[in-house]
Amino acid sequence: MNKKKSLIALSAVALGSVLYNYLKPIRSNVEVVRNFDINKYLGLWYEIARLDFKHEKNLRNVSATYEFNEDGSIKVLNQGIDMRTGELKQRTGKAKFIDSETEGALKVSFFGPFYSGYNIVQLNPNYEDVLIFGENLDYMWILSRSKELSEDRKKIYLDYALAYGYQIQNLVWTNQEDLVDQTSQILAE
Repeated sequence: MNKKKSLIALSAVALGSVLYNYLKPIRSNVEVVRNFDINKYLGLWYEIARLDFKHEKNLRNVSATYEFNEDGSIKVLNQGIDMRTGELKQRTGKAKFIDSETEGALKVSFFGPFYSGYNIVQLNPNYEDVLIFGENLDYMWILSRSKELSEDRKKIYLDYALAYGYQIQNLVWTNQEDLVDQTSQILAE
């Protein structure tokens, strides 16, 4: 009888977890970018800063590449170099618009049916850099088309994030070392 109760309890927990992830809010309370153009957004972006979390911990040379999948969703390829091992870490996911394709509110999944918020809240008009919030204050990224971002642009994004309660002092500023320079360094040692 205890096995049956344990199985029922385990099933209820699993079902609750699935329902939570399916129904949880994935859009932040912050206004997202309007008149968004996914075609201008596609391509390679370098991570300038992030609020660290387990899937990116200890990574440098982090980038994200966006392109269309055949089904119309957006393929997301995140990659970076593990600073401890020197290994390339890659994760491929899928993004979909939450509402309109002209709003910067998307949901991204790297694990089957489980999605997280990807809310584009600030975007350079030329699509050169962007500020992204997750569905809560634990997730934030600053991305750029180049490996560096001007101090002026950083200040705009940091002031905006601070105004919405983000702990900007906890940001990890991504090391975007040139891999060619790094290879030369290793060979010289």
